[in-house]
Amino acid sequence: APAGRVIVNRQVPGCSSQPLLGRAASMSFPRCALLWARLPVGRRAGQRAAVRSALRAHVDPLPGALGRLSAVASASSSASGGSKAPNTSLFVPLTVKPQGPSADGDVGAELTRPLDKNEVKKILDKFYKRKEIQKLGADYGLDARLFHQAFISFRNYILQSHSLDVDIHIILNDICFSAGKSHVDDLFPFFLRHAKQIFPVLECKDDLRKISDLRIPPNWYPEARAIQRKIIFHSGPTNSGKTYHAIQRYLSAKSGVYCGPLKLLAHEIFEKSNAAGVPCDLVTGEERVTVEPDGKQAAHVACTVEMCSVTTPYEVAVIDEIQMIKDPARGWAWTRALLGLCAEEVHLCGESAAIDLVTELMYTTGEEVEVRNYKRLTPISVLDHALESLDNLRPGDCIVCFSKNDIYSVSRQIEIRGLESAVIYGSLPPGTKLAQAKKFNDPDDPCKILVATDAIGMGLNLSIRRIIFYSLIKPIINEKGEKEIEPITTSQALQIAGRAGRFSSKYKEGEVTTMNREDLSLLKEILNRRVDPIKAAGLHPTAEQIEMFAYHLPDTTLSNLIDIFVDFSQVDGQYFVCNMDDFKFSAELIQHIPLSLRVRYVFCTAPINKKQPFVCSSLLQFARQYSRNEPLTFSWLRRYIKWPLLPPKNIKDLMDLEAIHDVLDLYLWLSYRFIDMFPDASLIRDLQKELDGIIQEGVHNITKLIKISESHKLLNLESLSAENRSRLSGALKSQTRRVRSTKTVGSKAAEPPASGAREKSLASRLVQQGLLTADMLKQLEKEWLTQQTEHGKEQTEPGTYSKGTRRKKKEPDSD
Repeated sequence: APAGRVIVNRQVPGCSSQPLLGRAASMSFPRCALLWARLPVGRRAGQRAAVRSALRAHVDPLPGALGRLSAVASASSSASGGSKAPNTSLFVPLTVKPQGPSADGDVGAELTRPLDKNEVKKILDKFYKRKEIQKLGADYGLDARLFHQAFISFRNYILQSHSLDVDIHIILNDICFSAGKSHVDDLFPFFLRHAKQIFPVLECKDDLRKISDLRIPPNWYPEARAIQRKIIFHSGPTNSGKTYHAIQRYLSAKSGVYCGPLKLLAHEIFEKSNAAGVPCDLVTGEERVTVEPDGKQAAHVACTVEMCSVTTPYEVAVIDEIQMIKDPARGWAWTRALLGLCAEEVHLCGESAAIDLVTELMYTTGEEVEVRNYKRLTPISVLDHALESLDNLRPGDCIVCFSKNDIYSVSRQIEIRGLESAVIYGSLPPGTKLAQAKKFNDPDDPCKILVATDAIGMGLNLSIRRIIFYSLIKPIINEKGEKEIEPITTSQALQIAGRAGRFSSKYKEGEVTTMNREDLSLLKEILNRRVDPIKAAGLHPTAEQIEMFAYHLPDTTLSNLIDIFVDFSQVDGQYFVCNMDDFKFSAELIQHIPLSLRVRYVFCTAPINKKQPFVCSSLLQFARQYSRNEPLTFSWLRRYIKWPLLPPKNIKDLMDLEAIHDVLDLYLWLSYRFIDMFPDASLIRDLQKELDGIIQEGVHNITKLIKISESHKLLNLESLSAENRSRLSGALKSQTRRVRSTKTVGSKAAEPPASGAREKSLASRLVQQGLLTADMLKQLEKEWLTQQTEHGKEQTEPGTYSKGTRRKKKEPDSD
C-alpha cells in the first residue's frame, strides 16, 4: 500500500458497496481512521483488535527500527561529503502549537482509550534519558542543545494537546498498556518529525550547503568569462600617477567604466571626462546623471564600485583602489568588479600588496596580469622633530585626527592663536567637504590650516605642505565586528602621509611628522614596515541566494537567514565572506514590518550610519510607509524633517543637520529602487542642496559653535598638553597596541563624560570606559615612573595620574 494509507477490507455504511480496501488507496491515514471510528459501535466492537492491528502495522517503526534509522542517518551523513558541522546555536526554534479540540472528536481515543497524561509524561522522560535515542538524534543533526530543545517542545505538544494524531496516540497507548510489547524507542520517528518542524534546517541541510557554496566565484559571471580580458595592474604609492595613466586610457577608449570607492571620486571622473569632450554619465547609489539630451546612456560612465554593471560590454574598465578588495565590509564590491566586468581591458589601480592576490584570482579565470610600477612624482620626508605645540603651525599644514572630539579641540586651540582653519571629517556632506577643501586651497583665503580625519586619504585634491598626525591611535571595527583601539596600519599611514606635497599642488615637496615627540619614532617604524600582502578577497550573498534560503526556511527571520548562510557557506582560501553586521542590524530593525523578502533585502542593503538614531528611525519609518503602500512624497518628507531648518547654533545642532542630510541620502537611494513609492527624488535633491549650504555655514563657523557648546556644557573638551598626550601614547606604543572593547558593532558610541567625570583620574575613566585592562594599567604605571625618572621629573604615586593627564576617551569618528 502507498505510504500513509491503511488497507482494510470492510464496507462503510452510508457509502457505496465498494470495499474499503479499494477506497483506501485514495484515502489519507487520518481520513480512513476517522471513517472507521464512525462505524456503529455494534459493528466495530468485534473488529477493534483488527483495526488496531492494521493501524499499528502502519505507524509502528517495527522491530529493528532503530538499527534501520541509524543506517539511514549514517548514509545521509556520508552523502553530505564530510562538510563542517553547522553552528547549531544559530538555529532558532519555531513554535508548534498544541492541537486544540477537534470537530471530529478524539479519533485515537475512540479506537483505543484516553491517555493518562501522568503515564505519558513518565514515558517521555524515559525516552529522553535513553542514551541510544540521544545518539540516534545526533546522527540526524540533533546535538545535545537541539535534542533538549526539541524534546521540551515535543513533550509540551504531547501533554498540552487536547487530541493527538491517531498514529502517535496509538503508539503511546500501546507503550502504556501493551505490557512490554511496545518500547519507548518507537516514539523516535514522531519525535524526529516534530524536531524537523521546529528546526526545519535539519530537513534541508544538504540543499542549504549547495546554495551557499561560494567556492568558484568566477563562474558567477558568464559574460565576463566569454571574453578574453587583458588585466593591467597600475601599482604605486599615493601621488605616483598610476590612476592618471589608467584614466587616460579610459578617455581614449570607445567606451569605458570607472569604478571608484567614493562618490567624490566618481564625481571627479565624471566632470573630467565631460570637460575633456568625452560624454560620461554618473551613477552612484543616490544619483543618476545622463549627459545625452535624449536621455540615452553615454558610452562612458563613472560610478561607485557597488553600482557597476557586470553585463554591459565596455572597451576599458578602471577599478580604483583595488586593495580595498580586502575590506571586511565592502570588499565584495571590488571582487565582483574584478571578476565580473565585461571589458576588453581592465585597469586596476592600487597598492602593490594586492598584486599577488589579483594574479592568483586571474589565474583561475585564465587571464594574465600585466603589472606597471610607478614611483612617487614628488619627494616626501619624515621630519626628525615633532610639532609639539600648535604655536609651530605653518601655512599648508594639515593636522590629522581620528576622532571628532580631537577635531573640535584642535580647531578651538587654533582659533585661540588667531589662525583660521578648514575642517573635513567623514560625516560631512560631499558638498561641504569640497567647499572646505576649496577654502583651504585658495591662496587668497586667510585659511591656511586644515584639521581633518583620514577622510582626506582619498577623493579630495588638497594643497598640503605638511601632514601632522595628532595621534597614531585609531578606533576601528575588526572582521569579527568588535571595536578596537590600535595604531594605524602602514597602509593607512602611507595613504594619509602621501597627501603632502602633491604633484598638482603648489607644494612640490611633502613633509610628515607627529604632534607628540614620542609618537615620531612609532610613525617612522610604521612607515618603514612592509605592507602585508593581501591574502583574500571579500564575497557577499546575493538576493537570489537569500531567497533560495528563505524558500527552504520560510519562517526564519532575515537576520537569522544571514547567520545560517554565513555558517553554511564554503569558500576557497582566496576568499572570505564579508562582515554583514550592518545588514543584520537593519534586518532586525525592520523585522516586524510586513514586507516581501526581496523588498526587505533591498531595505537592508541601504547604507545608513548606525550611530545616528534619527537615520535608523527614518529607515524604520520609510519601511513602515512602504508596507502600508503610502508613497513618501516631498510634502510628507518636509513635515518629517521639520523643514525649514535653521543654521546650527551649537555642535549638537550641526550633528543633527548632518543626520538629516543622511536621511535625504537614504530617500534618494531608495528612490532608485522603488520609484513609485519614493516619487519626488528631484525635489528632495534640491532640498538637500539647500541643507548642504546650511551645513557649510555651520562648519564655516565651527569654532563659534564649539565655544557655545562648551559654555552650555553640550561639549566637554579638555586641553591636553603635548607632554601629557605623549605619555599615554608612548605607553600604548610599548603595549600590544590593541584593546578590544566588549562592545560590538551597533553598540552605543562613546558619549562625552558627565560633569562628574571631570573629577575622575584618567586611569579610572579609561578602565571604566573599557580602554584599559587592569594588567595594562599596571604596566602603564611602571613605564610612566621609569619615563619620569629618566627625565628627572617629579614622581607621582603608583595608581594615580596628575590632573594634567586627565583625558577624554576618544569617540570613534563617524567616517
